[in-house]
Amino acid sequence: MSKRIGFTTTLPVEVLLAAGHIPIDLNNIFLSRDSEQLIHEAELKGFPRSLCSWIKGNYSAALSSDLDEVIGIVQGDCSNSNSLLEMIAEEGIAIYKFSFPAQPDYGAMDAEISRLEEHLGVSRKQTLEAKAWLDSIRKKLVEMDRLCYEERKVSGGDNHLWLVNASDFQSDPQRYENELDEYLKRAQSAKPLPTRLRLGYLGVPPIFRDLYDNISNLGGDVLFNEIQRQFAMPYLIPDIVEQYLVYTYPYSVLDRLKDIKQEIRRRRLNAIISYTQAFCHLQIDNLLLKKHIDLPFLNLEGELPEKLDSRTILRLESFFEVHA
Repeated sequence: MSKRIGFTTTLPVEVLLAAGHIPIDLNNIFLSRDSEQLIHEAELKGFPRSLCSWIKGNYSAALSSDLDEVIGIVQGDCSNSNSLLEMIAEEGIAIYKFSFPAQPDYGAMDAEISRLEEHLGVSRKQTLEAKAWLDSIRKKLVEMDRLCYEERKVSGGDNHLWLVNASDFQSDPQRYENELDEYLKRAQSAKPLPTRLRLGYLGVPPIFRDLYDNISNLGGDVLFNEIQRQFAMPYLIPDIVEQYLVYTYPYSVLDRLKDIKQEIRRRRLNAIISYTQAFCHLQIDNLLLKKHIDLPFLNLEGELPEKLDSRTILRLESFFEVHA
């Protein structure tokens, strides 16, 4: 029987689809609903105000999405994931813990994917069949991304949305692919977009609702969405174990930097916007990103799912005045 399985960040979604289940990225659910209300509901349950909004939002999203199970990534993502899962289990929802290896290691990654396959009752052959299907969609996302940075026929905001939704393919890969096909047809015949400042966006997807619109209004565009692109598994590696070893997000900031520097050159970027979430350990990684990237660098911090505040808009305007 098909189950609705939520998860806290990108994981081997191929296994869920091979088992015939519906994958649901809780982060996407959180931002697609009344996010402020979801946060408020978590705080009424006792979650502290000083806790990351994504954790509170994921908790309430899990409780309100008619889920059969939640898979939490307890190594390679947020340090609060273990406690989040325990709170979800307390509400009577089944949980499962998935771990990326602390360092990229083939044997450890293979064992963890095999454990998930055993949990969901599928073979590696079935997983690879699902992967072949998803890779045919991912190839189209690679083309969509190229149209953004090379031909300038896709905006940074659209690029962000298509890539960020590749974590769960909006819970329906076939519908997602059909809509992507239609989008690509329109994009390929569109006129190139003007851009004064070619930007890279680093870090987790923003909680701000209008960041890309504000960047566009200032005359720039994001031609590299780092982590969102990683969700789309852009390297198209046939071996599923290798695929989740070259996926940079779960590993060290130095692993991320190799990919970032390569894409800075490929996309001819002029400047970097690096986003960090309030109360997140990744704020420390941001110090190393700034140290090792030799481009104008602006760090933005967000806390709540809302429009940009006047101070952040002013910082963006000042950044553009200096570097555009």
